[in-house]
Amino acid sequence: MGFSQALSGLNAAADSLDVLGNNIANSQTVGYKSGSAQFADVFANSQIGLGTKVSTVLQDFSGGNLESTNRPLDLGISGDGFFRMEQNGQVVYSRNGQLTMTPDGYLQNAQGARIMGYGVNAAGAVQVGGQPEVLQIEADEMPASATTEVSTTFNLDSRKVVGEDLNSVTLAGSDGSASVPVDYHYSNNFTAYDSLGNPRNVTVYYQKTDAKTWTGTMAMDGKVLMDETATPVAAQTLSMEFDTNGQLVTPADGKFPVTFASADYFNGAANDMTLDFDISGSTQFGNNASTTALNQNGYTSGALVGISIDSDGTVVRSYSNEQTRPAGQIALASFRNPEGLSPAGDNTWAATDASGQELVGAPGTGLLGGIQSGAIETSNVDMAKELVSMIVTQRAYQANSQTIKTQDEVLQTAINLR
Repeated sequence: MGFSQALSGLNAAADSLDVLGNNIANSQTVGYKSGSAQFADVFANSQIGLGTKVSTVLQDFSGGNLESTNRPLDLGISGDGFFRMEQNGQVVYSRNGQLTMTPDGYLQNAQGARIMGYGVNAAGAVQVGGQPEVLQIEADEMPASATTEVSTTFNLDSRKVVGEDLNSVTLAGSDGSASVPVDYHYSNNFTAYDSLGNPRNVTVYYQKTDAKTWTGTMAMDGKVLMDETATPVAAQTLSMEFDTNGQLVTPADGKFPVTFASADYFNGAANDMTLDFDISGSTQFGNNASTTALNQNGYTSGALVGISIDSDGTVVRSYSNEQTRPAGQIALASFRNPEGLSPAGDNTWAATDASGQELVGAPGTGLLGGIQSGAIETSNVDMAKELVSMIVTQRAYQANSQTIKTQDEVLQTAINLR
């Protein structure tokens, strides 16, 4: 009599219990994928089988639940795909997005695996495509950018009478005049930045000079540019005309080119500021004067104050000057047969011939899922299912043990026949 069948059943049940125990042990491991033992019967040119064996341990790559953590560097994948990471010079794949930032700007997990993706080009834009690289978040200060464009939309009150109901303000003249009176019906202002990032307050004073014509006097930091006749220059350049329907007709493109000379306004410390002052869409209707829109570019310098990660994987740097810039884009990888990946430990897998070649792309493209910041993917272990499977496996182990016991009793009976 042979004991091999029952012994193989014991070994298979023990292996199955190991798999179940490993699942239960990793029920709280972020990004863990549960495994299940698959069995095959054993025959050797005979009608009676020689027992069973574990043919493979198959992993279940179905998604776990996304659990909110409110921590910006915790990342979960909503859908298919794996984080592509570099660990000890090798490329590995993971669903665990618990990241921290190193002092030198790398995003890595607790085991030191660093996230990979697409970097930025010389213009500061994300360069999608090509070979992914380890992402590094530069902490350099953002330099100042001078204002070159200002756009505003306003309505000037057509009911105003030329020369009547004027307001008055006293400004300083760039020619050294201590006081320059400027009359106006309406004014608005904006902040512009010089080449050194200094904020400059620019005010435009509008005065009706004809039934359909307005002029604007532009002052910076309470100073107005004067010509040789002691006349504000801006009053000659910002001449606006409206038609009988209250629509702007002059200038035709709605733009005034304006230059604030460094010698006149900045004491030579900054470059001349040249900008387009765009008033396209402004009107002259019989309503109170008001500004409905005002936008300008330019900003002061800023220090890096934090990062955030968008759903498409873009790593965004935030600066103290309220500006943002991309630092790169996290890449995801997918496989035709993810079950062929080889577990490498530390919440990672390695590609194999069975998994096929990786397909790398940006999150949210193709079959790849999106990235959710402030969340983690929990283990997909179903604890209730594992406990039931453990009871079933225990019964199989006991049954195989009983087979050995019965075989032993039968063998003893045969021996006692002599």
